[in-house]
This record gives sequence, structure tokens and C-alpha cells, in this order.
Amino acid sequence: MKDTAKDAAATGPAPTGPLGVAVVGAGYWGPNLVRNFQSSTEFRLRWLCDLDVDRARQVLGGYSTVEATADYAAVLADPAVEAVAVATPAGTHLDVALAALRAGKHVLVEKPLAATYEDGLKLVREAEERGLTLMCDHTYCYTPAVGRIREMVRSGELGDIQFVDSVRINLGLVQKDIDVLWDLAPHDLSVLDFILPDHVQPVAVAAHGADPIGTGQSCVAYLTLQLSTGAIAHVHVNWLSPTKVRTTMVGGSKRTLVWDDLNPSQRVAVFDRGVDLTAPQEIGADERRDMLVSYRTGDMVAPALGEKEALRSMVEEFAAAIRTGRPALTDGRAGLKVLDILEAASRSLEFRGAVVGLRTER
Repeated sequence: MKDTAKDAAATGPAPTGPLGVAVVGAGYWGPNLVRNFQSSTEFRLRWLCDLDVDRARQVLGGYSTVEATADYAAVLADPAVEAVAVATPAGTHLDVALAALRAGKHVLVEKPLAATYEDGLKLVREAEERGLTLMCDHTYCYTPAVGRIREMVRSGELGDIQFVDSVRINLGLVQKDIDVLWDLAPHDLSVLDFILPDHVQPVAVAAHGADPIGTGQSCVAYLTLQLSTGAIAHVHVNWLSPTKVRTTMVGGSKRTLVWDDLNPSQRVAVFDRGVDLTAPQEIGADERRDMLVSYRTGDMVAPALGEKEALRSMVEEFAAAIRTGRPALTDGRAGLKVLDILEAASRSLEFRGAVVGLRTER
């Protein structure tokens, strides 16, 4: 990780007023970014750029003073634009984001960071060399529920992490250009990276997929990650489920946590239940051959969570990273980790579930 003081110095004094920002892409996700940048006191939205200018104007509304344009060069040439948010298809992320970085702009990129790991690495290196903020919008990481989970995991409240089990299934839209892993798993993988302590890292992955309806790509997939501590994380994604499920279970040596994103009245539940193992040195000589396992049954607690839109928190984090020069919580390196796992999972699918090692430096 680069020296943050050096990074801040590279871009000059930290800006004090609202940061000028442009959004590129007025399709599915762009309007959400437009709304949150417009409502933020940290930013002033100056441009919405899209190849379809009429669509951009429709997103902005008839009374907006924000410029709508198809001329990306004009956006980058505007000295009032200090940051660019990229909400275009993943295949264009490299060109669009790289042009912004080379123009001296801080950059926010929708997930995934790029179409390939190598493309993502080019963006990370460019940002680091120029002392600019590169952030990946891993939206779920900025929900109150995931923020609380991160606190509990990293504080040791759950104990040592023994397993993570995540399910994201729905009767979803079958994509033409990517399989279900690349479509849905980035959410779960970004959350996993966000909540795990720094000393716990995925080291290898095995993936199994199926295409029961003949689309030419996996519509159902299971991903198993080996963690550096010997624990495992498992992700199940599915486009074909008639019911919608979004749950994550984080099992620790002290407590187990369940996050149900579809249960607004109790999104997070913490169970003081599990398995206790008596160490051999604590057992008499006659019993040492049989490790004593006992089951702990305690209370369930549902922590109170605040209500705040994830994208609003994400926008605030983008501003804070720009102003301080520190890496964003979901910076370019976090985006690289997700791409690394996805590419390894794709290789594993090709080899029928073979275990594929991850890069040691990401």
C-alpha cells in the first residue's frame, strides 16, 4: 500500500469546497449515482455523460443545471471536474477510467473494477503512480448490516472465523455475456473481503457450475474458498431459483452470525451457540484419546442497526478518501481481489472443479 501522505501531496492541497464530479453512464446504475451525488453536500454534480444524450437528459430532469453530453473529452477537459464516477459496461471500464486518471481525476468505478484482472491492475497502478483515489463501488459493503458485521468480526466478538456460508439465489435475468458467477458472486466476494480480518485471506478456490437450461454458460454455481487459516467460505449463486434468498452465515469460535438481507425487522442475528472443544492438556491421561466435544446453547441477540442508504455512505467514503489521501475502504486493490477470485473460479469451472490457487499479491 502506498504512503498516504505522499499520495495526498501528489494531488496538491486537499479541496475544501464541494468536489466537482461527473457521472459517465446513464443506464441501469448511473441514475442511482446521479441521485446520491446530487443529494450530497460533499459533491457538486456537473456532468452526466452518455452516448444517448436524450437518455441522460431524461435522467437529469427538465429543471437540472447539470450538463448532459456524449462528449467524454469535454468532461475530462473541464477543470471543475475533480472526480469521475464510471457506470458503463465492465468491458469499457479500462478505457473510460484510465482516461479519467490520466486527466488527473479521482475515479469511482462500478463493480467489477474491470473485465479482467490485468485491466484492473493497470488502473490500480495508474492511480497509485499519480496519487489519485481509485475506488470500487462495492455497494453492499456500505450497508449498516455489513458495517456492523465487519465490526463484530474484526473486533473478535465472534472469535476465530471457522466458516462463511453465503447464498444469493433468485429467478433472475440470465445474462448474455457473463455466467452467474460473474453476475452475482462479486457481491458476496466483496463483502467477504470487507469483513475478514487483515490476517485472514482466501488462498485458493474451487468452483462447480451447471447449465440445465442450455444457455451456454453456468446458471447455477457453487464456489468454495480456502482461507489462509484453514477455514472455508462457500458461495451459492443461482439464476433459476423460484424463491429469492440472500443470507450469509459467519461462524466463529465464540458466536455465529446470520445476515438475512430480506428481513428488514431482523437483518442480523447473533447466536451464542456452537461447539466447544476441550484441549488435550485439560483432560486426564485416561481420556486423552477422546477429545471431548460439548455443545453450547445460549441466547440470540439481534443488534440494532441504523437506517441509511448504502450508496449515500459509499459517496461519503469516496469524498473522505479524496480529501484525506487515504485508500478508500473498497479501493482498487479490493476490486482486484474480487477479479482474482472470479478468474480463478472460471479456470476451476473449465477443469471441473479443480482447486486453483490465488495470486499471493493482489
